[in-house]
Order: sequence, then structure tokens, then C-alpha cells
Amino acid sequence: MTSGLKRFFTAVVVGSGMLVTVPANAKTGLGEAQALRTFDIMLMVTALRCRTGADDFQADYYRFAANHVGTLNRAGATLRAEFANTMGPRSADRALDRMGVRIANSYGDGHPWMGCAQLGQLARELAVTSDPGALATAAYYALAAAPVQRSQPQVTIAYSSSNLIDAERFASR
Repeated sequence: MTSGLKRFFTAVVVGSGMLVTVPANAKTGLGEAQALRTFDIMLMVTALRCRTGADDFQADYYRFAANHVGTLNRAGATLRAEFANTMGPRSADRALDRMGVRIANSYGDGHPWMGCAQLGQLARELAVTSDPGALATAAYYALAAAPVQRSQPQVTIAYSSSNLIDAERFASR
């Protein structure tokens, strides 16, 4: 993963106190293919949605798509092969098209928890990396319904040798 992507994920995860969970099927080729296809369509739809605002990232999306065309095409081929195995070869293309339409429609109102600026930053960072692992990580991160909140604070602040104040309680004052 490039240092820029590491900084992006660190800033979002640390700054928000959130963790990202990866689905159980992420280790399979099919799970990753579905995540990559969904991620690509989500970025395309949100780039179109954000094109009239201050955080237009359409050019960044196009650079991302061009840089990762091989990986994205392999993901599509993996899904098509799975559809062909389960539905038959004649239905595979139609099933893949229906899947794409459902994904696009689900992001028509934007991303559920990332704004145009964050999505643009993600597209810019991914446009300059050739690491497929970084692409998959970004896909799982962005497709999470919402990052998982930490249940307990991870940072404490010492104000004397015998007392500690929880960072969250201290910050809420």
C-alpha cells in the first residue's frame, strides 16, 4: 500500500475512532471480485453525483479506472464466470448487468457516510497506486455500511502519577 493510502486510512480510522471490518468472504476470489465491482460502480456513480460541486473528482475517478482496468476487468470476469456456473452462460451477462444496475441505484443518493471530498481523496490516492491489495482494502473500507465504533477508548491521558482520565470522558467535558 502506498504511503498516501496509509495516511488516508490512518487519518480516517484514527481521527474518527473507527475500525473497519472485512467480510468473511473477503479471502475468496468471488468475495473480492464482488467488492471490487461494487467499489468501482460506487465511485463512478458518486463521481457523477459530485461533479457539480466543489469536490468534483470525476477526473480522479477516470484515472483510477484507467490505472486499474485489468484488476477491475478480472473482477467482472470472475463474477460473470460464477453467474455462468450457477445460471448458465446465456444468463450470465444479464445477471452481471442487473447486478451493476442495483449497485448504481443503491448509490444514487451518494455514499452513506463518506462525502465528495473523502471519496475524491480516495480516488486520487488509488489513481496512483498499482497495488491490487490496496485496491481491495479500499473497497472493503468504503463499502462497509459504516465503520465499526470502538467500544472502549484506546487512549488515556495521565494528569498525575496516581490518576488517569479517560480520553473520551475528558473530551466530552
